[in-house]
Amino acid sequence: MKYFVNVNGRPIEVEIVDRAGKTVVTIEGERADFSYEEVDHEGQVALVMDECGYAVSVAGKGNDYHVTLAGHAYAVEIEDERERAAHAAARDRGKGGGLVKAVMPGVVVELCVAEGDVVTEGQPLLILEAMKMQNEIGAPSEGRVKRILCNAGEAVSAGAKLVELEALPDA
Repeated sequence: MKYFVNVNGRPIEVEIVDRAGKTVVTIEGERADFSYEEVDHEGQVALVMDECGYAVSVAGKGNDYHVTLAGHAYAVEIEDERERAAHAAARDRGKGGGLVKAVMPGVVVELCVAEGDVVTEGQPLLILEAMKMQNEIGAPSEGRVKRILCNAGEAVSAGAKLVELEALPDA
């Protein structure tokens, strides 16, 4: 699973994958070998990286955290791929029309609309299976389905064009 982390305004991409029962973490494409242990249930963590130990304090919930490491404070925001897609769709709402793209690679399991259909904001356009989870891809705004650019059963890459919507004429 990819995570998009913002540390004091600096974007960092983190990927966490389970391989053969072992968790592999990459930060900006570089493998990160470390271990950690929760010290208590109050957010205190012991972190060991490159044979150096660090005391880390983590406070916050949801997607926003305050992390203290070696006396330095950091504001940390975290989004996973699905959250990022939902936030992007929310930003695009109201624009009317446009392309709906895959935010992660997956397989189109089901098409929920046909060309010419009028859709409302949030209405499911298709189901995309990614990482063994089925994700409902909704319309970012109301509109008419101009073109369907994928097929059920088709594997798509991140950024692939899935559906083109056109804005409805003002009534």
